[in-house]
Amino acid sequence: MTLRFKIAAWFVLFIVIIAGVLWFLETEMLTKVYYNSKIKETEKVAMMLAEKCQTESVDEFRMTLNNVCYEYQVCISVFDSKQRAAWARDILYDNCLLHGYGNHSYRYVKELYESKTGTISLTEYDEKIQMDTVVVGVVIGEVGSGDGCVLLNAVLEPVGSTVRFQKRLIMIFVVVLLVIGCLLALLLSSHLTVPLMKITDSAKRMAHGDYETTFEGGGCREVDELAEALTYAEHEISKADSMQRDLVANVSHDLRTPLTMLKAYAEMIRDLSGDNPKKRNAHLQVIIDETDRLTALVNDILDLSKLENGSQKLEMKEIDATTWMTDIIARYKGVSEQMGYHISFTPDEHCQVKCDPAKMERVVCNLINNAINYTGDDKQVFVSQINTETAVRIEVRDTGSGIEKDKIQKIFDKYYRSENHTREVVGTGLGLSIVKAILKLHSFNYGVRSKLGEGSVFWFEINR
Repeated sequence: MTLRFKIAAWFVLFIVIIAGVLWFLETEMLTKVYYNSKIKETEKVAMMLAEKCQTESVDEFRMTLNNVCYEYQVCISVFDSKQRAAWARDILYDNCLLHGYGNHSYRYVKELYESKTGTISLTEYDEKIQMDTVVVGVVIGEVGSGDGCVLLNAVLEPVGSTVRFQKRLIMIFVVVLLVIGCLLALLLSSHLTVPLMKITDSAKRMAHGDYETTFEGGGCREVDELAEALTYAEHEISKADSMQRDLVANVSHDLRTPLTMLKAYAEMIRDLSGDNPKKRNAHLQVIIDETDRLTALVNDILDLSKLENGSQKLEMKEIDATTWMTDIIARYKGVSEQMGYHISFTPDEHCQVKCDPAKMERVVCNLINNAINYTGDDKQVFVSQINTETAVRIEVRDTGSGIEKDKIQKIFDKYYRSENHTREVVGTGLGLSIVKAILKLHSFNYGVRSKLGEGSVFWFEINR
């Protein structure tokens, strides 16, 4: 079912409900409300006439009867203390229950005098005019005084013609509403569906690899936001697709080289050095080194994948930052003595932090290894601990050639390697990507500062 059809159907349903409510009010409620209001109005008029009969002069009372008769459309009979009709006003002529054939006035007078309240209000059907009428009677003066009474007879049925007329108006109104509703539904649905159809076509093109397509909004704010979200998604998917291609290319390259070496040296052992222990051992060592390189690459890929998809959980512990960093730096003593590197650590005051020590140790080691690969000829690496009010900041600085400003943003991407190094770089190219994944998993701040010719400073903060 299309959106256009749904909108039109909801409009029609809404109009039908409105029409049904109006029809119910006209047929059920209006008649009852009219009857009740007409009866109460007639009762008030009868009370007013009973009072004025005692206070007004004959001429004034005669004029009041005439005015009331035509203003309120009622027939009036006023009886004296001897139950004789003293005054009468008739707008229905012989059709009135009070004045017409088969005069029922004296029956009503009898019922009125027998009532305890001194009033009567009767709804009766007039056979002659075939309409519902109301007869209201009020005793003049005190109840039981016998000063006379006032009887009024009003027709209730004229509302029926009004209701029938209004029913016809409602039917016309419903038809007009249906026409207008259908037109509005078509206009509104077109206003909404046309942009959505364009967005759908663009999404299909994007699904087939066209990342240059544009998502146009229009219609309403929600559609504009959808177009913006899809445009952002297109940008991210394009970026991810490019990174995926680069990843496949880089992994293929990194795997091809050691595999080629493994095959070549295995063939050399088979064909040339199998009987020469010295050469065979050298060739086997190459195979072992390349196997270790492959193992490290595969492990890094697996670890990075687990970190990025959230399958690795953090084991948070409280540790002393200074002691923890001192222990890590101490492990590089052998590297320093063997390869001539000098790794200096500048601690701050002892401070308790909370993190996953094993994963954060990998962050520190990766940053130090990265600094060793890229530091200058002086082979100096500087590690600093800086305590702040909210965190402990760890900085790792090298004295290398630095990183270009436009390449700093790429430094944490998978397999990205800066070309500003003076010696062969050891590693898989995933070290800084793993650093980024671990720090993001902890929700820790991190970054890099670098200037050409002045080295680089990689830093991160552990929340206190």
